[in-house]
Amino acid sequence: MTQTQTRPTTTGVASRLAEALRPFVGGDLPVHLTAWDGSTAGPEDAPRVVIRTPDAVRRMVWHPGELGAAQAYVTGELDVEGDLGDALTHAFDVAQSRGLMNKKPSPSAIVAAVKVARELGVLGRPPAPPASQAQIKGRLHSKLRDRSAISHHYDLSNDFYEQILEPAMAYSCGYYREPASASYGVEQAQRDKLDLVCRKLGLEPGMRMLDVGCGWGSLSLHAAERFGARVTGVTIAAEQKRFIDARIAERGLQDRVEIRLQDYREVPERDHFDAVGSLEMGEHVGEGNYPTYVEVLRRAVRPGGRVLVQQMSRAGGRWPGGGPFIESFIAPDMHMRPVGETVAFLERGGLEVRDVHAMREHYVWTVQGWLDRFEQHQAELTALVGEEVVRVWRLYLVGGMLTFRDGRMGVDQMLCVRPGADHTLAPVRDW
Repeated sequence: MTQTQTRPTTTGVASRLAEALRPFVGGDLPVHLTAWDGSTAGPEDAPRVVIRTPDAVRRMVWHPGELGAAQAYVTGELDVEGDLGDALTHAFDVAQSRGLMNKKPSPSAIVAAVKVARELGVLGRPPAPPASQAQIKGRLHSKLRDRSAISHHYDLSNDFYEQILEPAMAYSCGYYREPASASYGVEQAQRDKLDLVCRKLGLEPGMRMLDVGCGWGSLSLHAAERFGARVTGVTIAAEQKRFIDARIAERGLQDRVEIRLQDYREVPERDHFDAVGSLEMGEHVGEGNYPTYVEVLRRAVRPGGRVLVQQMSRAGGRWPGGGPFIESFIAPDMHMRPVGETVAFLERGGLEVRDVHAMREHYVWTVQGWLDRFEQHQAELTALVGEEVVRVWRLYLVGGMLTFRDGRMGVDQMLCVRPGADHTLAPVRDW
């Protein structure tokens, strides 16, 4: 879209900020900015950004880039009028077209910006982090720190997640067999994903399955109810275990499903399970611990048994994790890598990789389904967790959907077998 650029012509806060930002945004301001004094700058037909308080600028001075802007947004100090997805898409497009992705401002630009910030009275000590920002301490990926990181995200509230996820509470990418159908939604896609995983694992009645990082039990319960498997699930989120245990009791599955509050590194079984599934758990174990994670999967399954890992991927770049916002507010310490590197980890860990199934577009549709439910239940969510956490999740869902849409992240199912005995995978497969 062609924009009508309007250079700042007044001495208001907005125009001063626009001039200071020119070296950082590669030219004219790409948004229509309204500052706390009511002044405006930038093109009229661009996305509209409102800076309600000097604290928003102060955050971005102390935390330049994504983190400072996210802090200001979730606290309401900065707002976006209109569609947040359109505004973020515009920001990414401008950054790419102007070559800003890896560009660093010159020392003189930084000095000039600091001078303007001082004149506007926005320098000073950094504002306190938002209450919703994770405060994780301890040695990276120690068991204690991992429990704290997982608790920050998954123990938020079972009631909260029930408003966003579909009834099975599957918190991972669905599998859309009919993406173009208006009557086919996230509930059916998650059911089809769970069927797909169980078929890939070759589950039959009586088979023993391990579910590593079982979430709210969608795979564990599905494998037991629909495929007759005997399932052991492990999680380190106490709220998740409480939720699953209640569903096990409601459905009379006590003889087929056991859920342990257990770190994956503490799984004792060796050569025991017929199949192992782990859906979007590997992102949380860290780069250094990934060989340990693979070894747990390998040794838990019997020779000839199958292992399925569903995991998000990210092309190599500055942020191998989820990025400053995700790691600060949603999933601390997560780590992603190109899918080929994960395949190499699996192979070096002693598993034979048989299939890699790319599902990136399915995550766009999945997150859209969650976002639709999020918007439908905004009032209930706000009552449960407050406006700040709701803003965190709006930014998370919208930004995540765009990241998968634009190919900055992907998700894949990697199906493996443990060598040492004959496997039962058919030479021709029709997933």
